[in-house]
Amino acid sequence: MDKNDLVEQWFLRYGDDIYKFLVYYTGSRDVDDLVQDVFLKALGAVGSFEGRSQPKTWLLTIARHTAIDHARKKRLRSWLPDMWLSNLTSDEKTPEELLEVQEEQQALYRAIRQVKPTFREVLILRGIKGLSAKETAQILNWSENKVNVTLHRAMKAVKDKMELEGKELIGNAI
Repeated sequence: MDKNDLVEQWFLRYGDDIYKFLVYYTGSRDVDDLVQDVFLKALGAVGSFEGRSQPKTWLLTIARHTAIDHARKKRLRSWLPDMWLSNLTSDEKTPEELLEVQEEQQALYRAIRQVKPTFREVLILRGIKGLSAKETAQILNWSENKVNVTLHRAMKAVKDKMELEGKELIGNAI
């Protein structure tokens, strides 16, 4: 299979995951250029891939590095904007319940933005994107144990920040 066809296949399969990861990671919905950069980098390096890991994990690693490079260039400091929460609706909840959930989720995102970057990365990959400890370890170039310990510490740090703000976590908000 030609490397262009392989990367095109990966784009069709994982493009949406890469896009969503970059949206969470950068805090901006304007990540189309970054997604394009990720797949251009993958196309250039597909020869070195050689099945070392899963394509999705490899692409998420490239996406992470691309986002870090972009942040350095732009000195981007805002993470996980609260505007995403404004469109949440549910047929099962009353408007008051929705408002309360929205306020708690906004508090959660504010707390996530306030923790150190390593905590934020693990929370995004494990808690929001739902990757396994193994996949997260590959992306961050850590051991699985470090991922699990950091996730535990990150969740505690977020909980502590929310308690300082007078909010409590609800359900499975993380």
